[in-house]
Amino acid sequence: MTRTNRKTQIARLTLMGMLVAVLVVLSLVNIPQPAGLSITFNMIPVAIAAIAMGVPGGAIIGGAFGIISFLQCFGILGFSGMGAALVTASPVLMLIQRFVSRVLVGVLCGLIYRALEKRKMPEYVRCAITGFCAAFLNTLFFMSLLVLLFGQTEYLQGLMAGKSVMAFIIASVGINAVVEMIVAALVTGAVGTALRRARLI
Repeated sequence: MTRTNRKTQIARLTLMGMLVAVLVVLSLVNIPQPAGLSITFNMIPVAIAAIAMGVPGGAIIGGAFGIISFLQCFGILGFSGMGAALVTASPVLMLIQRFVSRVLVGVLCGLIYRALEKRKMPEYVRCAITGFCAAFLNTLFFMSLLVLLFGQTEYLQGLMAGKSVMAFIIASVGINAVVEMIVAALVTGAVGTALRRARLI
């Protein structure tokens, strides 16, 4: 291994460690919302990892987010009211819903950013779009798997209260999703651009 490759590997490991630390901090400052959901900004580190390290980085940090989210069902690194209510129905399905969805988001964000690199647009715009997509895809996959895997549980049926699936999703994450997408786009755009210009990623 050359000295340059070793430095690159060390830099990537350091960045991953820092992003996981940020994930842990963000997991403790979620903004609770009705129905056991919360506003979370944990997709920002996933988007930055995808920008810096492509698909592998996005998948790893996305997986770290998924594991933290799963642990919150048990009151570890924060607490998820909905997760705690549903994990008793099936811990395996809950792991799929919380972990697989976030890994998939990281992979797709890596692909999205690489595709955007081929287009002539400012770096801020590429990073902001990647951050927006991270938040959007997280909501899409999280809610889709929630309804698909747990839609027939008594808990979720009680929350739906006769609403259609689409009406339930919109009512549950309408404000959350908008706030998350706007903040993720703005912060990822600023941080990603700064790190690129400083040649730290």
